[in-house]
Amino acid sequence: MRKLFITTTAVAAVAMLALSGCSPREGSEAPAEGGGFEAGSVIGVALPDKTSENWTIAGSLFEAAIADAGFEANVQYAGSTSPAPDQQAQISTMIEDGAKVIIVGAFDSKSLGAQLKEAAEQGVKIIAYDRLLEETENVDYYAAFDNFKVGELQGQALVDGLKAQGEGPYNIELFSGAATDPNAAVFFNGAMSILQPLIDDGTLVVQSGEVAVEQTSTEGWDGPTAQERMDTLLQGSYQSETINGVLAPNDNLARYILQAVEDAGQGDIVITGQDSEAASIPLIMDGTQYMTIYKDTRKLVTQSIDMVKELASGAEATTNDTADNGSKEVPTFYLDPIVVTADNAAEVYKDNETLFPLTQK
Repeated sequence: MRKLFITTTAVAAVAMLALSGCSPREGSEAPAEGGGFEAGSVIGVALPDKTSENWTIAGSLFEAAIADAGFEANVQYAGSTSPAPDQQAQISTMIEDGAKVIIVGAFDSKSLGAQLKEAAEQGVKIIAYDRLLEETENVDYYAAFDNFKVGELQGQALVDGLKAQGEGPYNIELFSGAATDPNAAVFFNGAMSILQPLIDDGTLVVQSGEVAVEQTSTEGWDGPTAQERMDTLLQGSYQSETINGVLAPNDNLARYILQAVEDAGQGDIVITGQDSEAASIPLIMDGTQYMTIYKDTRKLVTQSIDMVKELASGAEATTNDTADNGSKEVPTFYLDPIVVTADNAAEVYKDNETLFPLTQK
């Protein structure tokens, strides 16, 4: 049986290599008269969990970037047992400890209203990181990759990969991320903007009939949960059918889904992913996983810290768009995601010390 996983230790060791040679811009401006804050101020970073390699890398990058910018870092992860209450308590503590800015990668984007209100009352600026904070006026900025575009790219890649295998119709199944993560629905809706017309005309067939985001969600972005659902789908809908493709929202879920497909004795499938996790690059290079999305965590961390520096100087943070969070249009800076397949992986990853060596194997 092909081994689809790299050990946690190995992935962690590889991931930490990304920290070398990727220091963000140095130094911070002195506070402008009548605004801003001083060097040495506390900058809080509240991250949701360590289930994704990118969150682990982001925490280490934030530690280094905040220190390099001349501030004091307070980086916290929510625990696995009660992550939403943990994150609420961590943010409250950051406010009490005098944080000037708190960068929030939310576990539950709608559960932090009281803490964000407290931050606003204390003059603490809030930057939503990667996940939009929803249904609150008390978020100042949002830094992320364009997540609807991520979904569009995943959907189009799935179609392209299937067409490269021959003529349809094609049997596919759909997966999305955690319902507590606002990005999960955005990814899914972006993908369905490409896939739904082809489902409607019969080019794509979802044998299970599960096509709504609520039916396809994966609690906690948990890989074993996705594998269990895939096992169930294969047993229920593919005893006499062949599955051709799967929309998987990230690399971690894709690996577990692939394991279920292999265990069921199905053939090769076209499967999507996201995050360019080190464990998935070999699978992309040998064609086991058709594609991933590269969202360079270094660039997103750097963008977030650039916003902090601008706020420290007394200026507004630079943005290039807005995002509707249900209560306001949040000033936003979007970065562009990149589709990666076996054809372009070496070129895309050539400046990433972690992933480029993997593309040469």
